[in-house]
Amino acid sequence: MPFGAEVLPEGGVRFRLWAPDVETVALEIVTGEAAHGLAVTDRQTMVAIGDGWWMLEVPDAGPDTLYRYRLPDGLAVPDPASRHQPFDVHGPSRVVDPDSYAWREEAWRGRPWHETVLYELHPGTFTHEGTFAGIEARLDALAALGITAVELMPVADFPGRWNWGYDGVLQFAPDATYGTPEDLKRLIDAAHARGLMVFLDVVYNHFGPEGNYLHCYAPSFFDAELHTPWGAAIDFTRPAVREFFVHNALFWLEEYRFDGLRFDAVHAIQDPSKEHILDEIARRVRAHFADSGRHIHLVLENDDNAARFLGAPGDRYDAQWNDDYHHILHHLLTDEAHGYYEDYADDPMDRLARCLTEGFDYQGTPSAHRDGATRGTPSAALPRTAFVDFIQNHDQIGNRAMGDRLTTLAPDAAVVAALALLLLAPRPPMLFMGEEWGSPQPFLFHVDFGEDLREPVREGRRGEFARFPGFSDPGACARIPDPFATETHANSRLDWDRRTEEPHATRLRWITGLLETRRTAVTPLIPTLGPAKAERFGPRGLCVTWPDPHGPDLMLVANMGPDPAEIPACAPPTGPALAVVPSGALTALRSGAPLPPWSVVWARSA
Repeated sequence: MPFGAEVLPEGGVRFRLWAPDVETVALEIVTGEAAHGLAVTDRQTMVAIGDGWWMLEVPDAGPDTLYRYRLPDGLAVPDPASRHQPFDVHGPSRVVDPDSYAWREEAWRGRPWHETVLYELHPGTFTHEGTFAGIEARLDALAALGITAVELMPVADFPGRWNWGYDGVLQFAPDATYGTPEDLKRLIDAAHARGLMVFLDVVYNHFGPEGNYLHCYAPSFFDAELHTPWGAAIDFTRPAVREFFVHNALFWLEEYRFDGLRFDAVHAIQDPSKEHILDEIARRVRAHFADSGRHIHLVLENDDNAARFLGAPGDRYDAQWNDDYHHILHHLLTDEAHGYYEDYADDPMDRLARCLTEGFDYQGTPSAHRDGATRGTPSAALPRTAFVDFIQNHDQIGNRAMGDRLTTLAPDAAVVAALALLLLAPRPPMLFMGEEWGSPQPFLFHVDFGEDLREPVREGRRGEFARFPGFSDPGACARIPDPFATETHANSRLDWDRRTEEPHATRLRWITGLLETRRTAVTPLIPTLGPAKAERFGPRGLCVTWPDPHGPDLMLVANMGPDPAEIPACAPPTGPALAVVPSGALTALRSGAPLPPWSVVWARSA
């Protein structure tokens, strides 16, 4: 890795910093503890080696050495490629030897993409401990559930005691509130021992508002002429900037042995280069691991619905989070039609049929929510596994004013139908932490910036929700939980005791059974099923068939509405049922009776 501190085989440490916009840089070696102050034990001027790079080798430095950089104006800054920040984002960096951890699961090579069942979790609230070790202690429960991939929300070092992770400023350093780099490696090692892949959410579209010192010595890291919701855009036309992010992706996949990365909000990345940075990352990651025998998975979040980035598993990006699917189901279950849900209020079942058969709903059609601008490109030619479906995630819960989960917004029968639809479809599904037992726990927006940012963030959040139903009144906005309050973070923490209580224990057993059915009866079919065909019936009825060249077809018949549906035009499935909700739905279907409300039938059909 060209960035950061490198422990040398012959002893000592080589320090490298890209600081193109200052005339001199000093390296400081420090000792002490944050509580008692830090003392400088050595300060040396770094050597300019060209193209904005500075370097210095220190023979007496080694693993665990604390260091920082001193700029000409006297400001001390951490290493932007720090591997560990024991004193948070404003403190010195710690030298880490990447080879010091002894991996136990050396034979692990991952799992093929079509076996993926994702489970998104927030490291700080998934357990009471809020640590990597706390997650490790719950891995047996996740393996028993039937998920195959744990997806961590971003862990890059952020300011303060808690954060969702999308305000990270030191992209190579796992946040110290969660544990050490060694703790994160132990978590991944333990997951692999249980047959679980581990994915990491990475943020390459911006840095957080506190603790990003790049502006002080490398303002050319950013392009002031290009604007994003977070300020000046990252300037991906500069080779050093591109290398920073390419190597960050390689770093997590190689040094930590993550099985995959999820790239946050890539539609916000502005790159006019001949080769888009996303194309370069995919190309270089695929080349780097081409001969490793490992399954490496790359997943996008992309509001643009740009099909060109996606391809077959292992070729470019494996998949994209399918927001269209979520928005359609959320509208069907809750009748909400404000915000971006207004784009899905007309013909939602036609939209669902398009998602299940072609991938995206929006494939170049105008969006009312975006003032008529077109969104998306055709996706029908992509593999069905190129779309990660979900009915809840951190955004769709946490970006609600009160952090409401779907379990508190929709009838239970509707949620059950949506889960049955999600978990047996021959595409990668994703659950959000606690969803498997129907947790009613809110997941609230919580951050811990310094005092100068707190009131602007509070006001910005109130202003954002003032446009939504129920929050136009200032008194209602005042009830929105304070992102900086201890109780906001604490109230977002999963209550694991609930999973053994009813009705949560029953929901957990049912979800576990569904995922076992998926593993045995659906996953083996995914690579060879033919293109899906859909038929509509009644206001909320839908039949979808995936032809199987080696046996009975896979068939879905669903009524995603609160009223009985008329008799479907499609022939009822004649083969074994895989899942039926409610229990009488298949009998009704085969007897020619109306399909009950919120019905989902999965079956094989000759």
